[in-house]
Amino acid sequence: MVKRLWRSKRFWLISCGMVIVGGIAICVAGYSYISGLDVSKLNQPLPEATLVLDKNGKAAAQLSSSKIDPVPVSQMPKVLTDAIVSVEDRRFYSHTGIDMKSIMRAVGRDVLRGSYSEGASTITQQLARNLFLNADKTLGRKLREAAYAIKIDTSYSKDEILEMYLNSIYFGEGSWGVQGAAKTYFNKNVQDLTLPEAAVLAALPKAPSRYSPFQDEVQALERRNTVLALMRDEGKITPQAFESAKAAPLGVVKSEKGNDLKGRYPAYVDAVISEAVRVYGFTEEQLLTGGLRITTELDPTIQNAVAEVYKDDSLFPASKPDQLIQSGAAAIDQRTGGIRALAGGRGDSVFRGFSHATQLKRQPGSSFKPIVVYGPALEQGYQPFTSLYDGPLNIDGYQPQDWDHQTRGQVTMQEAVVSSWNVPAVWLLHEIGIDKGLQFAKSLGITLPAQDRQLGIALGGLSEGVSPLQMAQAFSAFAAKGNLHEAHTIVKIETSDGHLLVQAAQKSVPVMKPETAYAMTSMLQVAVQQGTGKNAAMNRPVAGKSGTTQLPETKEFEGISSGSAKDAWFVGYTPELTAAVWVGYDRTDKDHYLTTSGGAVPAVLFREIMNKALAQVPIVPFDMPIVGQEAASSISNQPSGKPEKENKKPPEHGHGKGKKEKDK
Repeated sequence: MVKRLWRSKRFWLISCGMVIVGGIAICVAGYSYISGLDVSKLNQPLPEATLVLDKNGKAAAQLSSSKIDPVPVSQMPKVLTDAIVSVEDRRFYSHTGIDMKSIMRAVGRDVLRGSYSEGASTITQQLARNLFLNADKTLGRKLREAAYAIKIDTSYSKDEILEMYLNSIYFGEGSWGVQGAAKTYFNKNVQDLTLPEAAVLAALPKAPSRYSPFQDEVQALERRNTVLALMRDEGKITPQAFESAKAAPLGVVKSEKGNDLKGRYPAYVDAVISEAVRVYGFTEEQLLTGGLRITTELDPTIQNAVAEVYKDDSLFPASKPDQLIQSGAAAIDQRTGGIRALAGGRGDSVFRGFSHATQLKRQPGSSFKPIVVYGPALEQGYQPFTSLYDGPLNIDGYQPQDWDHQTRGQVTMQEAVVSSWNVPAVWLLHEIGIDKGLQFAKSLGITLPAQDRQLGIALGGLSEGVSPLQMAQAFSAFAAKGNLHEAHTIVKIETSDGHLLVQAAQKSVPVMKPETAYAMTSMLQVAVQQGTGKNAAMNRPVAGKSGTTQLPETKEFEGISSGSAKDAWFVGYTPELTAAVWVGYDRTDKDHYLTTSGGAVPAVLFREIMNKALAQVPIVPFDMPIVGQEAASSISNQPSGKPEKENKKPPEHGHGKGKKEKDK
């Protein structure tokens, strides 16, 4: 019976029909599945890095959210694409996303071995796996990979697929994409690769660690020559080219980190990002992926001078083992408000990390006196030689004292500035009115909260504090003859093809009479020549003011020398540049505090930065009219007061609420 059925024509017709119908059903189901796959992710362009340009229009840094620098396939040398295709997928241009011949060979090997191995993956399948699937070795994943590969092959050209693949794969040593690999192994752009170099890169994707020329030169050389042989066998290169390339050395070069635009000038770049977001409404994603061109006020000469100084540990006090003494600095061109350089801190930096130049808020000590006392007093008609009271003072219970616990009865404003006496500053602020001081500070870009409406601000006793950038901007108005240019990093923002998106407006706001600025500059020059800022003096005109805030008078700090401090500042300017420097611990406690003053370490840092930054700049005097020159001459001929000393018992500020300062 069974035998007759087996031989029956009807049986075979039915069986063949069922196989055909089943096959059609499988094909229809497979087609429906493949058609439903979404590969639109491949349409999304790879993030394009944004370039930060310096004030000269030269590339200074690069912003990118991606580890990949994409390169069009048209810019890749043919020897590279031929090498990759020869070693990874020699039938790439003829198959439909999957290579059935390779699959059958792989299946045969698996049957013989009795296990499932990877094998037989085309370039298109590898692209699908990298972007849409995980790397587990299961039959289900392999089938999905094949389906995605077929869909990709029907949706994109072969060159588009190859470009996406080469821009996304890992080449070892932290390098993704062919451009990154070319930079890592040969310190050159991908379009400049030679045949033997291209073969080295083509050898890597199979086993990046094993074939890395930095790890094993012998293995790397053997693998490179294997790639060259495959290219010869495929007719991609001539036998002569093969022999010549095979004889060439590996030629790998460790790329210099300093030549990499990524990660350069971190504090400055972070400030650029913050300004673009805060002022111009960009998102961080747009800045990191939009391929923009941001022209900035960065001056590489000045920025490199700052970086060099901050790398010299001998210029800083010795730190405790568990915490580094920190510092921040900002340098501004007072003629434009352009931020030329920033020091975000000492030690290693991280992207979008805390900046001691722009985000720090600390009490400025006596460096605040020109901003909140002497500047507004000069505006009200006081003169550098106006006599100020310097005696016992008690204003509603607030009793400031000079650092030497002496009183001179009366001193000129110049003497008070040069020797940084405290009592005259508090008395003068009371005379002109706290509101005048607050208004003048606000005009210089420093808005103080309501709780700072107290006489302690005369000595820099602030509830929140200020940043080096704020202090540099405020002093820049004195340097700019009474005009304030808002501190900024960005000049313009363009698309990669040159379309202008943002053009910064250069605004100058008069915030004081020129005579006020001239008088202040003259007094601050004497402060550097003869007073508390001596360590900032150099072979060019310098004006500036130091500031030091003492440790709080709390139980924690009992028994610690009164010469110890929490914060030390120096803020000053030359005819070309204004800068502010802060030094201190991030966390001040009984084990972490300064034993220096603003007239010491910060003043030295200021001097070193200026000397390096302006080394090639001609020495010129401050630009002052005749009246200003006469005033300066008169001031310099006056007595400068006593030299600076430590303030042994500085008064509490803010009516005894713990705001303290000991200047220097």
